[in-house]
Amino acid sequence: MTKFLLTVHVLAAIVAIGPVTVAASMFPPAARRAMTAPDDARAAETVRLLHRICRVYAVMGVVVPVFGFATASSMGVLGDAWLIVSIALTALAALVLVALVLPRQSALLEAGGGGSREATVRLAMFTGVFNLLWATVTVLMIVRPGSTTGA
Repeated sequence: MTKFLLTVHVLAAIVAIGPVTVAASMFPPAARRAMTAPDDARAAETVRLLHRICRVYAVMGVVVPVFGFATASSMGVLGDAWLIVSIALTALAALVLVALVLPRQSALLEAGGGGSREATVRLAMFTGVFNLLWATVTVLMIVRPGSTTGA
């Protein structure tokens, strides 16, 4: 059962978190392009699509920690420091996404072509923090400090 849970956890992370990190990273430059060409319907649609990808896959991303907890429980590592740090960083990444990235994307969409370059720069910074948190969690999941597997 552990192998099944781990497989679903890893696949969910790839399928759900991957698109959010990519789409969120693409959003600020796409928003800047849409701002410089307010009459370009394709640029505006790209920004709307990237935001929709971020919202949908953020919701799907809930599956990742659910199966992560189930996997950790079946492996008996719920009390390990690397896992506790990973859980905290995952919660922080979710908070950054929900409280800082998605609302700023929505605000830029609502502004139409009237958003500011500074707003996209701040959004890019928060997106970078979100991506860095996920990269750190990924490394912790792979390296697992103190693991007896030799990995």
